[in-house]
Amino acid sequence: MIDQPLNATSRRGFLKQTSSIAAASTLLGSTIPHVHAGEKNTINVALIGCGGRGTGAAANALSVQNGPIKLIAMADVFEDRLNDSYKHLTAQDSEEEKKQNSENSRFKCPEQIDVPEERRFIGFDAYKQAMDCLKPGDVAIFATPPAFRWVHFKYAIEKGLHVFMEKPVTVDGPGARKMLELADQSEQLGLKVGVGLMCRHCVARGELFDRIKGGEIGDIITLRAYRMVGPTGSAFAEPKPEGISELLYQIREFHAFLWASGGAYSDFLIHNIDECCWMKDAWPVNAIASGGRHYRDNYVDQNFDTYSVEYTFDDGTKLYLDGRNMDGCHQEFASYAHGSRGSAIISAAAHTPAKSRIFKGQNFVDDEIAWQFDCDEPNPYQLEWDHLIEAIRQDSPYNEVRRGVQASVVTAMGRLSAHTGQRVTYDEMLNHEHELAPQIANLTMDSDAPVQCDENGAYPTPLPGIIQDREYYSFSETSDETASPVEADVSGETEATDDS
Repeated sequence: MIDQPLNATSRRGFLKQTSSIAAASTLLGSTIPHVHAGEKNTINVALIGCGGRGTGAAANALSVQNGPIKLIAMADVFEDRLNDSYKHLTAQDSEEEKKQNSENSRFKCPEQIDVPEERRFIGFDAYKQAMDCLKPGDVAIFATPPAFRWVHFKYAIEKGLHVFMEKPVTVDGPGARKMLELADQSEQLGLKVGVGLMCRHCVARGELFDRIKGGEIGDIITLRAYRMVGPTGSAFAEPKPEGISELLYQIREFHAFLWASGGAYSDFLIHNIDECCWMKDAWPVNAIASGGRHYRDNYVDQNFDTYSVEYTFDDGTKLYLDGRNMDGCHQEFASYAHGSRGSAIISAAAHTPAKSRIFKGQNFVDDEIAWQFDCDEPNPYQLEWDHLIEAIRQDSPYNEVRRGVQASVVTAMGRLSAHTGQRVTYDEMLNHEHELAPQIANLTMDSDAPVQCDENGAYPTPLPGIIQDREYYSFSETSDETASPVEADVSGETEATDDS
């Protein structure tokens, strides 16, 4: 499996292993408690980030059937979201709702929720307060915008907590290097950590991977992935309304801002990228990409509407990725593999069910199906939790952080290439020095937002070919080094057009 970096020697310098191991050894005065499956020990859970995905993760956690588990603390910067999440988790469904929800979650036991008002925390330090309610060996769920991931993970390690964190786990090079150091520390302590790339836990994809490794489609020559859909999440953001601070607005609309989430590209396309890399059993070494903004109406976010990326693996194999968030266009949400002896559908429509299949030829026609997963597919959102809690109770090795960082870096590599117009290698992305939110660990309710808008309420966007060394310049950056390339390139292009 592809759990190691592409070039472990060149990256090892960034891990600072000696200092990391030494730091890890002093974080806890005792070992992490081992919760046996046969014992009546209750695993307590704290939910940090109470949006839709966090609420879903909490429900999946409480649905695990191998021992008692309770939600005892919640944290968010938005009181309304925390309250909505609490109401959703504690509400009793109608019979019709139970029928509709049966495939998505086994959880419908409000008695597993023990979160009185004094354990519902609001603010930028709420993550600490929630984790302080746990004992070593309990579980913290991180479902905040990805920018906060390393900050929260660092505190969880200090507390001796197992973790489930949503993807991506980092959005820039400095964050990736921090997360690799923390991965070392968590591994040294034997902490169990799940990362929300749930497709890795899909039974159908897992059997497809085994068959591809067994040579059933020959050598993989090409991979293709598509997430061509309409506007998704908060990726399309209108100007900030009155009554909310700039910082809280950007966190609420986090898909719209590169510092918070890596934008629509990193937060959404990572799944297609990751499942293709799984089938290849390797990570790409470089990417060349394009993309653009089209008819934007009143939207002021930092995203492109379209992305097209050519990822290249070390052996020359290509992964072609197309992402689009536009209404009225062809819709496709799937991933494919083409081999020297056949082809495969990795996923057919969204994340689940995968409907994985192998074909004798390259045309994906029914009369050429050589294999298909015919059984009911267990929900991978639930399986990733079943596997994590089982590892905790059995004290078996389980830590997905390093692989999560690699998937996040590969994803950011394609994003940086599209936003700069340059070919970007894995090592260049990992070592990139542009930290999108350097003040992330010290934010308060009164802090300035990491990116500021102009007088029209619009935010800085990528300018491929003009800004080549980073994804955007903030409007506040007014030095010659940052301003002159834009002015020179734009004026040069205008002059050339006039001459023609």
